[in-house]
Amino acid sequence: MQSPTEEELEESIKELTKYKNRLEKEVVTISNKLKMPQKKINSIINSHSELNQIKIILSKLNEQKENMDTSLIS
Repeated sequence: MQSPTEEELEESIKELTKYKNRLEKEVVTISNKLKMPQKKINSIINSHSELNQIKIILSKLNEQKENMDTSLIS
């Protein structure tokens, strides 16, 4: 399997970040309609399995991009 290019990594990070933000916004919107307290909304977001999985993947992608940038500088 071929390593992704820097542009592919950046695009993946960008799209995944947009999806994460949209998902968080949906959770907040629905929670607000249900008149849930902000503390509970934050708890739901922090324990949301899909959001947590996306955060882990984003972290790995950012790390991979940083490593790519570092290797280009060296």
